[in-house]
Amino acid sequence: MAGLTDELRWRGLVHQATDEALFERLDADRLTFYVGFDPTADSLGIGNLLQLCTVRRLQDAGHRPLLVAGGGTGTIGDPGGKSDERPLLSTEQLAANLAGIRRQLERFADFEAGALLLDNGEWLAPLRLLDFLRDVGKHATVNAMIAKDSVRARLEERERGISYAEFSYMLLQAFDFLHLFDVHGCTLQIGGSDQWGNIVTGVDLIRRVRGSQTFGVTTPLVLRADGTKFGKSEAGNLWLAAARTSPYQLFQAFLRVEDAVVGRYLRFFTWLDRDAVEALDEATGTRPAERRAQRALAREVVGLVHGAGEAAAAERAAAALFSEDLAGLDEPTLLEVMAEAPSSSVPRSSLDGPGLALVEALASSGLSPSRSAARTAVEQGGAYVNNRRQQDLDARLTRADLLHDRYVVLRRGKRDHHLLRVEG
Repeated sequence: MAGLTDELRWRGLVHQATDEALFERLDADRLTFYVGFDPTADSLGIGNLLQLCTVRRLQDAGHRPLLVAGGGTGTIGDPGGKSDERPLLSTEQLAANLAGIRRQLERFADFEAGALLLDNGEWLAPLRLLDFLRDVGKHATVNAMIAKDSVRARLEERERGISYAEFSYMLLQAFDFLHLFDVHGCTLQIGGSDQWGNIVTGVDLIRRVRGSQTFGVTTPLVLRADGTKFGKSEAGNLWLAAARTSPYQLFQAFLRVEDAVVGRYLRFFTWLDRDAVEALDEATGTRPAERRAQRALAREVVGLVHGAGEAAAAERAAAALFSEDLAGLDEPTLLEVMAEAPSSSVPRSSLDGPGLALVEALASSGLSPSRSAARTAVEQGGAYVNNRRQQDLDARLTRADLLHDRYVVLRRGKRDHHLLRVEG
């Protein structure tokens, strides 16, 4: 296990730690650690992926993971990192969300090698209020609780504030740690930096009631280049479930990440070694137009989340968008590739006989602002039908140009696409 700490630090995965002695233990001992996931949706998101990767890294180094799905705490909601009260979920919603999350957790932890998947509803639901207040509440001061960043930020928002239910969240999470310490010998909790207050509360509770030392460590939040957070309730989130974010969409999202963050993401989300990552850093700095780092990142992330086969298919689909391979794409993939492009419809009869003039199609689709501009695009070699350049001013679209007997892809220049749908 030697070198785990150096690896974690090089990858930028250590944000805060309760005690530097933890890192000696990580390199020399075998610890049982836990990380929690709130079932606020039926899928985890990219923000959670960093924790899942960290789980795998620690287990690969010989440590034992406990993955805790918050069936109990999920009924309340963690105030950390939020300016508004989280909506309460029904029992049915929670059960459905937990089922979806479990499938994703099982991709990252080796349960045959000792990992456990637990639901904190199993030990939180039977708690009696008076017993909880006596055994846990009396060991936590309100002074310390309101000093936590997640609570203080909400208290300063007088219009919103914080409910007593969410205020109690950190005590429930602290009890989770105590329960896992007692039952499974868990001595380490990991989480994102917005979990720091909750983690410290658990470490302190175990010290007070058991007289034992435990540890906490946080990873940085996964932020976009503009500093905004990836989160399940944030706009534009990327999901780990293919039904919410397809492998192709995930590939495209990482293919488009800014140079400013691609190196950080390579360290967070891939198992590429230091030499490979630093070579990609160098390529980003000297030859950014090649986007080598982004392509490597997209390939690795999709492979990690969905498998190598889906990663290869997403990469082929991405390449097809700028190649003459569109005829080789199946219909669902073609539509996915063109999902962000504008589209319009024409009657099938317009492709009969001599067909639809390409110049007319370019103008009516909006790819060119006028027929004159469309003619210029064709003459200058900037007009494409199904990614094949057309320089004949008299070119016409016919049924022979249809993909899957329903579509024609028009393109002007390098990046402006339009999907022509044929109806009737």
